[in-house]
Amino acid sequence: MKAIYGLLGYPLGHSFSKMYFSEKFQSENISAEYRNFEISDVSLIREVVATEPDLCGLNVTIPYKESVIKYLDDLDEKAARIGAVNVIKFIRQKNKVRLIGYNSDVVGFKNSIEPLLPSGCTDALILGTGGASKAVYYALEELGIKPVYVSRTSKEGQFIYPDLDKYIMEKYKIIVNTTPLGMYPKIEFCPHIPYDLIVPGTLAYDVIYNPEETLFMKKAQAQGAIVKNGLEMLLLQANEAWRIWNL
Repeated sequence: MKAIYGLLGYPLGHSFSKMYFSEKFQSENISAEYRNFEISDVSLIREVVATEPDLCGLNVTIPYKESVIKYLDDLDEKAARIGAVNVIKFIRQKNKVRLIGYNSDVVGFKNSIEPLLPSGCTDALILGTGGASKAVYYALEELGIKPVYVSRTSKEGQFIYPDLDKYIMEKYKIIVNTTPLGMYPKIEFCPHIPYDLIVPGTLAYDVIYNPEETLFMKKAQAQGAIVKNGLEMLLLQANEAWRIWNL
């Protein structure tokens, strides 16, 4: 029996995960296969589970990191606190299968950003409020940083984009983009923040990895910011996913 792993999301297009794990399985002589499960509705996960008896684990990407939770049997404590899942472990017992949700984005992001944190900086802006943003928020708190969401809609305890004035941009020297704005193929887009108010030495981190340099990164770097994309985070979270599947 060849173990099956895969990626759940929509749309998937070019999949880093499939390429990464396929190469890993081949180079390490692991008897496993990685597939993309591009489903237009998260409820179709039931069909995937029912028709793939050798499925041992799934990665979950946008837009299902939050909505998939109601289809799981249990959550790891950290995933439950975050409210988002990007790894599902399958536990098969006789004719039953239990789906357990985890979050490896936290480990990937935390270990990727930690070496770059500006000295003495304790405040961060998180652009976007989707599934990825929740793992980023949790990781920043673990690092002793106080994060605040920036959204298009007004909500207590978070900013909207027009709020970002000179005072806020000088105070928050860590800016993390968790929106899909600027992701391939729509590389001409970026979050609507006042880039001209970015203070030199600010850390501008984009969880997007394709393209390698997003418009968000380019505009921030032009103001003297330190920039980083999400490729290392992706690699680290993939390694963590493999560890979880093999616990």
